[in-house]
Amino acid sequence: MSGKTVNSAIFLLIIGNAMAILSDVFIKMLEPGAPIFQFAFLRCVLTLFMLMPLAGKLNRKHLFEGFKVHAVRAHIHLVGILCMVVALGNLPLATANAVFYAAPMLVMVMAALLFSERLTPLSVTAVFSGFLGIVLILRPVEFGWAAIAALGAAFALAINAVMVRQLPKQQTTVHKLFLNYLLIIPAAGALAFWEGAAWDSSMLISAVGSALFILGYNITVLLAYRQVDANQVTSAEYTGLIWAVIIGWIGFGEVPDLWFLAGSAMIVIPLLLVGLSSRQRNHRMLRTYPTPG
Repeated sequence: MSGKTVNSAIFLLIIGNAMAILSDVFIKMLEPGAPIFQFAFLRCVLTLFMLMPLAGKLNRKHLFEGFKVHAVRAHIHLVGILCMVVALGNLPLATANAVFYAAPMLVMVMAALLFSERLTPLSVTAVFSGFLGIVLILRPVEFGWAAIAALGAAFALAINAVMVRQLPKQQTTVHKLFLNYLLIIPAAGALAFWEGAAWDSSMLISAVGSALFILGYNITVLLAYRQVDANQVTSAEYTGLIWAVIIGWIGFGEVPDLWFLAGSAMIVIPLLLVGLSSRQRNHRMLRTYPTPG
């Protein structure tokens, strides 16, 4: 695999993570007190509409295969969206995103508990260091519903990531995204109806922007990981935190303090080391057992 291909994948992930932060910015731009269930419903409907041109990627022979797993993931995703809206509406952009990075650590713990995956000493260090980093960022004196919501969003991301293994292998990423949003809409619509808020047209721009950029993120990730092995470029995902600091600073006047910088380092650096260790281990295995041809 050429260095040019790896660099291309890294570039895609850097751009993709910038788009994910821009999606968060549109959420953060919601008016205080905006009906969050109505926003979640609108964003999911718009995302599904944006996926329609890619309907040719659906595997019609296995259209609803794995329905139960898809349904569970979809509703966990809905909880994650709602938690994310609450967190971004009440926390600085960079702070919320730093807590969202608890997801990779939670994935490691869940994979060990559910699939008996072995945690290396470095992985265990990353988990403990990451949680201490989150405590530093949030600090007990600032711990409230917004912080709980940010952790809830991280748990939702982690559970959905772990459940990917249970999805049918013959379904494409587009297929999985399509079913995910299709199955979210009934519950999101019911919550919006229960909320009973008057239609707020001002949310339309935020919903369109958030849906468009998060879909762009998903597509760039799909293209990047199609080119190279995940462990070679995963570290580029953490550039999202850099984007969050820059955009939060310029756009919202949110200046990161030393607590944030120290906590973020405790989260990201061990995860980068885990990725680097995995990459080196795979390279050694390839040298020992080269692929045929």
